[in-house]
Amino acid sequence: MKRIAFSLVTLATLAGILAFTPAASGDADEEAAPIYGIKLPAGYRDWALISVANVGGPINDIRAKLGNDVAMRAFREGRLPFPDGTIIARLAYQQVTSEENNNAIRPFAEKQLPPEQVKKLLDGSFVAGPPTNVQFMVKDSVKYASTGGWGFAQFNNGKPADEATIKTCFACHQPAKDHDFVFTRYAP
Repeated sequence: MKRIAFSLVTLATLAGILAFTPAASGDADEEAAPIYGIKLPAGYRDWALISVANVGGPINDIRAKLGNDVAMRAFREGRLPFPDGTIIARLAYQQVTSEENNNAIRPFAEKQLPPEQVKKLLDGSFVAGPPTNVQFMVKDSVKYASTGGWGFAQFNNGKPADEATIKTCFACHQPAKDHDFVFTRYAP
């Protein structure tokens, strides 16, 4: 029962992420992020889904991890290190409760679960709200040799984040060094 309820919440969350995803831009005129010179890749919002993640307080966001064709091939093959040309996108959204979502889940939950589990399920039911930012990891082992072969970028409302923000990226990814600095695991 818990597995079914969790699956329903996961599917609802993913549907919310995809429904609230704005159209791709990726225009050549766009500004590049500082330090690594990365621009929004054209068509990135059409890339395949690698996985989804939820980060609790104080951030409280929902993230969709997308990969270009090179990234997806590497994830599917379990290939490490990731090959040059790999690009991983992370789209982050504010985590919000949805009465519409809860109303859809409630009838099923009330038939299948004890009241305390229904309350817990509905208290933990979230969907993607307003977007917060999009981040990229771009693999080029020569160009980005000093940062494990990865270049990093963050865009807020289509504009590159400041240099101070980008400087924190590689340090944040250090704990994932044994997985080529990538936290995300493929969820087929």
